[in-house]
Amino acid sequence: MLTGNKGEWSELYVLLNLLASRRLYSAGEEMQKLENVYFPILKILRDESIEKHIEYDLEKEEIIELYINNQLIKSLPRKEIKEYSISLLNEIIKPSQPKSFPIENSDKILGDLCCTKIKAPSTDKTDIQLKLHDIYTGYEGLFGFSIKSELGQPPTLLNASGATNFIYKLEHLTDKELVDKLNSIESRKERISAIASHSIPIFIKIQSDTFQNNLMFIDSYMDKILAEAVLFSYEKNVCKCVDIINWLEESNPLKIPMKGIYKYKLKKLLCSSALGMVPSKLWNGYDDANGGYIVVRTDGEVLAYHIYNRNVFEDYLLNNTTLERPSSKRHGYGFIYEESGEYYLKLNLQIRFLK
Repeated sequence: MLTGNKGEWSELYVLLNLLASRRLYSAGEEMQKLENVYFPILKILRDESIEKHIEYDLEKEEIIELYINNQLIKSLPRKEIKEYSISLLNEIIKPSQPKSFPIENSDKILGDLCCTKIKAPSTDKTDIQLKLHDIYTGYEGLFGFSIKSELGQPPTLLNASGATNFIYKLEHLTDKELVDKLNSIESRKERISAIASHSIPIFIKIQSDTFQNNLMFIDSYMDKILAEAVLFSYEKNVCKCVDIINWLEESNPLKIPMKGIYKYKLKKLLCSSALGMVPSKLWNGYDDANGGYIVVRTDGEVLAYHIYNRNVFEDYLLNNTTLERPSSKRHGYGFIYEESGEYYLKLNLQIRFLK
């Protein structure tokens, strides 16, 4: 029997839920269901391998026609799929579940769906592909969506790595004895606060040229805006993105002549991270998840932030994300180091959804 964490089982739940409902409902800024805003689902596509392409045709009301490599294999009753969906959700949300766990009857569910894996291998940011019908324009197209679940631990939006280290030169810090004393402070929060009180951190560059170049697609100032946000977050222990933006707008460290620009730029960064951009891989500026985000709420409701309504999606991301402190040993940051007689500090960026 296969095992998975709550996020992985949630992807199978999304597949079952959408097969049963035949509709992709939109979400508002506060993740409320917009009952009158939805897209009829014509097909759901799943590639388990290069050789195995599955299509679930939803155009018939009571049955789902399952094709593998364009050959009709079977028909599934929607009523049964809905029952599978409910039973799977009830197992996922059990509070006693360990980090990774099996689910009773999952072998039968997967067998009926002609699947061998809990989740299909994702392509970049795309976790599921849907052929949708736009009831307003009549347009029908294939869209890729990224899936995020609130049933388990909050997922990351932008993952930490060495690529997400920001490098600051520490002006006015010259005393080696003081440097050793600062580096000996055990608490990372207290250490970075003490370093900032004894020096002026000046942003130099991002450790990864790839991440630096990716940010250029969003804005030529994006690295500097993020560097100010990261430094402020560590110095003042302010983590929520919306709070950091409020500080940037009020303090205006880059002397930007108009209010609202920091907020606008950071929302673009969050949206790009959600739909296509990853720090360690060269990005061409295009969205991989060209449909948007599908979110599984804590009550099991499956809702979408479609890029047709990008402003609502961006507001959702801003209001529901936080800067996180990943492992300093793993990613090599948080301590003063010396190069060519000058002292530097690395601070790391990771963005996660709020609980």
